[in-house]
Amino acid sequence: MNTLLLHPEDAGAIEQAGAMLASGQVVGIPTETVYGLGANALDGNAVRQIFAAKGRPMDNPLIVHIADFDQIYPLVSEVPEAARRLADAYWPGPMTIILPKSDRIPVEVSAGLDTVGIRLPSHPVARAVIRAAGVPIAAPSANTSGRPSTTTAAHVMEDMSGKIAAVVDGGACAVGVESTVISLAGDKPRLLRPGGISLEQLEAVLGPVEVDRAVREQIGDDVRVSAPGMKYRHYAPHAPVTAVCGDPEKGAAYIASQLTGQSGVICFDEFADRFPGHIVRTIGRSDDQAAQAHAIFDALRAFDETDVTAIFAQCPDDSGIGLAVANRLKKAAGFHVIEV
Repeated sequence: MNTLLLHPEDAGAIEQAGAMLASGQVVGIPTETVYGLGANALDGNAVRQIFAAKGRPMDNPLIVHIADFDQIYPLVSEVPEAARRLADAYWPGPMTIILPKSDRIPVEVSAGLDTVGIRLPSHPVARAVIRAAGVPIAAPSANTSGRPSTTTAAHVMEDMSGKIAAVVDGGACAVGVESTVISLAGDKPRLLRPGGISLEQLEAVLGPVEVDRAVREQIGDDVRVSAPGMKYRHYAPHAPVTAVCGDPEKGAAYIASQLTGQSGVICFDEFADRFPGHIVRTIGRSDDQAAQAHAIFDALRAFDETDVTAIFAQCPDDSGIGLAVANRLKKAAGFHVIEV
């Protein structure tokens, strides 16, 4: 298969991508979080192609993307008042809401669950492509399953060239980590995956929000999950990762004491000169969580182009969007975490 690279500014490119999706093909699309691997969410056969391209387990549910709020109604059995308040506050944006699904959602999207995740992205190209397709779009991150997520079209082509119909190049993603996933399908709101909307922001609208244990610890492969990214090894480069959490100064000292000749380092900007002779990727200053989120996947992917045999990564604290960055790093490390 010849994977086309489409540019939104070119005449007819958005319409071409939409027509591909409407006809049952898979297209890589940009969002403000990461690139997604999109297919018609109402077509189980199209959705199965996503799993084949990614090598993704079929028990891992997908998120359905819409272009306008009113598109939610045929997809879910109810829209509770809490969902409306969250949507008013943070949609369009990097937040997915889990709700009881309608019969229109195929089993391939929901992984057999009675719920579905819905997201209204803020990226104008994503919304334009969804409108051109005329259907909601199911889309996980556009990377090979287990690898770091894709934040540029070049990343998507690296993983998916020859496997999907096209990639729409919408530039680098602004947020850099996937959407927050909040479930409103139970008795209490529950954070299933941290992302671009922080726990603190959710609680500002909803009050107390429970945090699923999968956010901070490894869960077994036998556990049935209701959102992407809750189990299996995720976001991982080829070399094993050790996440170093706690005081940044102590963390830098620990990493420096552990390095061997072929170790690589992911660190905050102010510690970049502490590791001479080693490949270092920086992710922003220790107090700049937005920069860390934007840079973390690019940093992880970059090491696959090197011969490093181990990666040590400084990990932010759990406040704000730092919870999302820490979650991705810990999952990349298979929860091999050092506290300093």
